Amino acid sequence: MLQARLKLHLIFILSHFLSSTSNPVAPALYIFGDSLVDNGNNNWLPTMARADYTPYGLNFPGPVMLGRFTNGRTIADFMAEYLGLPYPPPYASLFGYNYASAACGILPETGINLGKCYTFDQQIEMFEQTVQSQLYPTFQDETQGILSKSIFLVCVGTNDYLNNYFMPFSPSSQQYDPPHFAQLLIYRLSLQLKRLYNLGARKVMVMEVGPLGCTPTGVEPTKWIMHKIECDENANNILSMFNKELPFLLSYLTSTLPGSRFVLVHTYSFSYDAITNPWKYGLSDSSNSCCKTWLNGGFQCIPKQTPCPNPNEHFFWDGHHPTEAAYSRFSREVIYGSSGSSPINLMQLVEL
Repeated sequence: MLQARLKLHLIFILSHFLSSTSNPVAPALYIFGDSLVDNGNNNWLPTMARADYTPYGLNFPGPVMLGRFTNGRTIADFMAEYLGLPYPPPYASLFGYNYASAACGILPETGINLGKCYTFDQQIEMFEQTVQSQLYPTFQDETQGILSKSIFLVCVGTNDYLNNYFMPFSPSSQQYDPPHFAQLLIYRLSLQLKRLYNLGARKVMVMEVGPLGCTPTGVEPTKWIMHKIECDENANNILSMFNKELPFLLSYLTSTLPGSRFVLVHTYSFSYDAITNPWKYGLSDSSNSCCKTWLNGGFQCIPKQTPCPNPNEHFFWDGHHPTEAAYSRFSREVIYGSSGSSPINLMQLVEL
């Protein structure tokens, strides 16, 4: 069985890198992070953070693909389409190139309240296994060149607040005030991004933490509250302490790690604007989840329930995650625009 999976994987990576018909503009897309980009790794784990049931994946093009926390494609999928690459399979299913795991984050203790997940450190270890046991034996001296031209997407930090700092009686919130917790996250993230660099990553896009105080539940320290029409600025001000430090970290890494380019993806500003001004993005509902969820709108979809008839008009699919429509509009800015990422967009990053 293992030999068959390895054979399938080798077929996949050879077609992935060497196909002359698809003409990809980058050799590969490697994905790290949480439920915003997880596409099935948690399907095999004992956790409540799973999306391996309908109505998740209901509008995915082609056969229904379970494991994504949305109705269709995520930002990682839209990036893969632009790059001319297949949707990267989850690492757990075919030794794929998507290592993201819902509920986990930068810190090892993040997400344990929901069960098992792969921490960012573990995801990097899985990528190291990919390089050592699969890429290098196949491509040998060409491996570093392939990795240096590949795109790396990192989406972490949300759960370090949602499933750690903001949880009732959280040890983190008792030990750290918000500024020092943000500094802890930035420090740990800097070590993790340097590990990726040492393993071959050179073109890295890192996403901000989104406006968690604007989700259908809303969030504030030490307790859950139901969604309010206006965003909870207290929660978002705490998140901003991390987001304000992030561009300085990425600029420092770019200037000190030879040949690297770390790009900031403006998740917070786009999401906040789309939630507070949905009409600007062709959306009409940014207050309610499209699927029926547990906790009266504030959690994951209830299995096998019929969702809203107009998901393309909603920002939120469930209590925390955007619809494919929201991801699509955001992805266009990240790929082609001037406001989705800085200092350059994905198209410019590929050309470096």
